[in-house]
Formats: sequence, C-alpha cells, structure tokens
Amino acid sequence: MLDNWLPFLIYALFAAAIPISMVVMSFVFATRPKRRTRSRGIPFESGVSTGPPRRQRFTISFYLTAMLFIVFDIEIVFLYPLGVVLHQLAWFGFAEFAFFLLILLVAYVYVWRKGALEWQ
Repeated sequence: MLDNWLPFLIYALFAAAIPISMVVMSFVFATRPKRRTRSRGIPFESGVSTGPPRRQRFTISFYLTAMLFIVFDIEIVFLYPLGVVLHQLAWFGFAEFAFFLLILLVAYVYVWRKGALEWQ
C-alpha cells in the first residue's frame, strides 16, 4: 500500500519544502533595513502609486480575444486523449481526428476573416 503512495508523498514533500524554503531564505538573506519608515508603508506597484480606484474601460477586442483563447484552448485539450487512443481506433479514429481538426480550422479561418484577431 505504501509503495503506491510513496512517490506522491515525496512529491508533496518537495512541493511543500520549496515555498517554505523560499520564505525562510527571504528572511535570512534580506538586505533591506529592518526599521519601518512612512515612505515604506505606502503601497507601490510597478512604478505607479495606488491611489483611489479609477474605472478603466476595456475594448471589446480584449474580451473577444480572451474568449477565443479559451474556446480554442479547450478544443486543443480534447486532441490529446484522441491522439493517445488513435492507434486503437484505427481508421474511424483517424476520420474523427481529421473531422475535428477540420472544424477547428474552419472556426479559426472564420474568426480570422471577421477580424477578431486584429488589435487596432
């Protein structure tokens, strides 16, 4: 029983040890001074001071590109299991594989012709 779980337990130990060691090392090798000043207490990110929240409008192309990425990404994920059992499915599997790729290609060309992939 333990033989089946031993690789998982080793992996879990490494997965826990890496972030813990990173946090500990950041405190051990810290080069910043320990005293707190007023300027250090102000939130700061990427050179922009975080002030009051501002409403920002995103263009529809941002959302459209995100949705297209999700759709095509999920469809590509379905290709992996089909590729694994393709040898067992023989010509029927190959026909299904080709048909699925044809649908993906037609959808990609349609999206491309509509200009959904353009950033203007």
